[in-house]
Amino acid sequence: MGRTAAAVSLGDGDRSILEAWSRRRKTAQALALRSRIVLLAAAGRSSTAIAAELGLHIQTVGKWRRRFERRGADGLLDEPRPGQPRKLSDAQIEAVLTKTLETKPRDATHWSTRSLARATGLNQTAISRIWRAFALQPQREESFKLSQDPLFIDKVRDIVGLYLDPPERALVLCVDEKSQIQALERTAPLLPLRPGQAERRAHDYLRHGTTSLFAALDTSPAT
Repeated sequence: MGRTAAAVSLGDGDRSILEAWSRRRKTAQALALRSRIVLLAAAGRSSTAIAAELGLHIQTVGKWRRRFERRGADGLLDEPRPGQPRKLSDAQIEAVLTKTLETKPRDATHWSTRSLARATGLNQTAISRIWRAFALQPQREESFKLSQDPLFIDKVRDIVGLYLDPPERALVLCVDEKSQIQALERTAPLLPLRPGQAERRAHDYLRHGTTSLFAALDTSPAT
């Protein structure tokens, strides 16, 4: 049958730390899961109940309960892997992350591993490893559009219908970019790069000034 694990005792400091860790969404998911195990154990739940609720093996639950009992919150952190010791300090890694997330190079739209290596004095391999560890991809950019048009759905159906079931002799005209018109401001604020999330910006923009459009259309029936 095995012995029943005693309830975990939490101080105010440990509880605050574990609750903060348990709310991690995109990064450090393993740490968030371990924190939830300990919080449930502190609430008096058995290892069997915790394993069933979180979809884990009971041995996994027992492992992290024991680690917390022996070493506190620090016991939930990943232990150093065997092999060559890390050469980069925490300060160097923080500097790379800060520069990647909060600055841009003077001669480019985003950092590359080579340009950031030159700026920080590190090698390109080190920059690549840091970016992979924190899921950073400055070269990626995603666009989005939030429509406030009350007839948006009806218009989408009309346009998509032209492709799915076009009427006979249909003619569709689309007028887009015009020369000598500069995009000065996006319709929504830029959402910056962050770990696990590419930079995002609205695909359309506001035009400041007067736009002149000259168009001529000459149609004749087919012969």
